Amino acid sequence: MIVRTLLLGTTLALGLAGTAAAQDAVIRTGGTDAVFASQNTERMWEAVAYSNPLPPGAPTADYPLVAWCEAMVSGHVTLGQSLETDDELDLELIQLGQAEARKFTRALEAAAPRQTPESLATAEAAAAAVRASWAHVMQQDLATRDQTFGLFFGLPGRCEHAARRIRDNITTPPATLAEVGLEPAAATE
Repeated sequence: MIVRTLLLGTTLALGLAGTAAAQDAVIRTGGTDAVFASQNTERMWEAVAYSNPLPPGAPTADYPLVAWCEAMVSGHVTLGQSLETDDELDLELIQLGQAEARKFTRALEAAAPRQTPESLATAEAAAAAVRASWAHVMQQDLATRDQTFGLFFGLPGRCEHAARRIRDNITTPPATLAEVGLEPAAATE
């Protein structure tokens, strides 16, 4: 818990350093429920999210990925609850995780009728693998569970976009870096 408190303090200090210059700036919060300033901004962030590699074991198709993401965040929440902590930061992380899990669950429920049996099976297999990993962690002693809870770095940004895409039945391919003008410059010899 001390490590998380130090990390939060450092993050807040770094974040506050730029607030004087940006007090009137718009701050985006809320994940998939956020309203993007423009469709171009949403496409840009989606392109960035889809251009980054996924962790090992994460499915690449949107519906199974959202199932994987939901299982990851739900497992983290369950782990945090097992600590029976009164640490405010831990409790906030648990609440945020619960809210995120609900978003993923709603997206999965909305999209399930449109999925093929293969997609549903892939999603269930991905989620089951994640749940098995968390079950292994839950068998560890309190100190190990606490350390694991603090070391969970979150989900790939693609999870948020994939949830929005399946929930809203977006079937067009995600924007690419080139399409939004973010393609890296070609290497010169």
